[in-house]
Amino acid sequence: MGLFGILIGLGLLIWLAFKGWSVLLLAPIAAVAAAFFSREPLLAHWTQTFMQSASGFLAQFFPIFLLGALFGKLMEDTGSVSAIADYMTKKLGTKRAILAVVLGGAVVTYGGVSLFVAFFVIAPMAQGLFKAAAIPRRLMPAAIMLGTATFTMSAMPGTPSIQNTIPMPFFGTTPFAAPGLGIIASAIMLTFGVWWLGRQQAAVHASAEGFGDGALKNASEIARDDTLRERAVASHEFDPAEIAHGELAATKPEFGSAVTPIVVVILVNLLLSLIVLPRLDLSFLSRPEWGGVSPAAVIGVWSVLTALTLAILVVIVLNWKRIPDLRATMDAGVNASALPAISVASLVGFGAVVAALPAFAVVRDAVLGIGGGPLVSLAVATNTLAALTGSASGGLTIALDALGATYLERAAQIGMDPALLHRVAVIGSGTLDSLPHNGAVVTLLSVCGCTHGSSYKDIFIVAILGAIIALVVVIVLGSLVGSF
Repeated sequence: MGLFGILIGLGLLIWLAFKGWSVLLLAPIAAVAAAFFSREPLLAHWTQTFMQSASGFLAQFFPIFLLGALFGKLMEDTGSVSAIADYMTKKLGTKRAILAVVLGGAVVTYGGVSLFVAFFVIAPMAQGLFKAAAIPRRLMPAAIMLGTATFTMSAMPGTPSIQNTIPMPFFGTTPFAAPGLGIIASAIMLTFGVWWLGRQQAAVHASAEGFGDGALKNASEIARDDTLRERAVASHEFDPAEIAHGELAATKPEFGSAVTPIVVVILVNLLLSLIVLPRLDLSFLSRPEWGGVSPAAVIGVWSVLTALTLAILVVIVLNWKRIPDLRATMDAGVNASALPAISVASLVGFGAVVAALPAFAVVRDAVLGIGGGPLVSLAVATNTLAALTGSASGGLTIALDALGATYLERAAQIGMDPALLHRVAVIGSGTLDSLPHNGAVVTLLSVCGCTHGSSYKDIFIVAILGAIIALVVVIVLGSLVGSF
């Protein structure tokens, strides 16, 4: 009955989430259902297991949700994201329309701008370029997804994405874990994706398909769709309902001013992670009043927090006279972080209840028994949980909460660098999370005026197949030569 209970709870979570039910309601219901069929104490699992785990996730990662959403909203309302998109359009033009869209999305998301903020800015850019180049609208979502939700989310060393942050307290790593392997994986995802989209472009030009019909949806239209919003907030770190709040600047900044905050995020993150913080005496953290943690468990998180904080200050200073309503923009940014953070925390709480059930031992042993070593097992675990929850961050945290310590112990036994575990876990979480029920996929299709039928095949190839190829290469190289 225990395994049956786990399947019942997971089935409820997946089915009702796909129907647009709130994860805030579904996760505790699914957790209690799993505990009920396992004949475990229901209230104890709800208040002690579920809530303790959910609150622990918020304690560790809510500041990153908060600052990331605020930075993204400031970059949007100041026109900085649009200015970067315009620069890419001007430099690459219609002859390289696909590359312009991909790189435009990559620059802003690698610099810390939220995925959903990027969608609403990059989509109009893509529509203009694709229409001028006679590239079908149906290829727009795949191009945007490739630039915003693949290598800059999971593979590029130093990316401040929440997915790249989550493994750091578990493995004592930094955002730049396994940088060489991350760059190789990024190059594979980018090259494979651009090759595929270029191949599709050549095919449609041969058939004279044309741009096609459809219309973009703006932030207000998306915000009014409650079902879409519920799917979106559980998959990424920005509540799309807040994109319509605040007020856009009347003019756009110069490219140099627009890109400076992004440069600040990258450089400060690099300096703090690899040079400044490792040289400080942080031995006081071992005392009980500071949680008794090791410096390695917090250096990565502190680096990202500091980088985002300084970038927020820079974007405000550079655009002080241009921001129409700073308070409204900042309110919208911080509000945009709350629902996604609590939704992902609820998924983590559900995972904690499942992991605490006696029957989970069977699941754990099956996962750990997968051949190929800890890297293969870890990749399968993060892939599976990200696919089931439709959330890379939720699936990744559930996997590491349940099995992270075991993987770290096994890696130590064979002399494996924890940085390699970090990179494989993050890339693994960013593959099957992009299945059709993923909130980011559903939102992007709606924003672009496309459907699953017309566009999902190309999304699958560039966002899932390309990422899986990169993941396999990283596992093989990591197994042969270790982390680098």
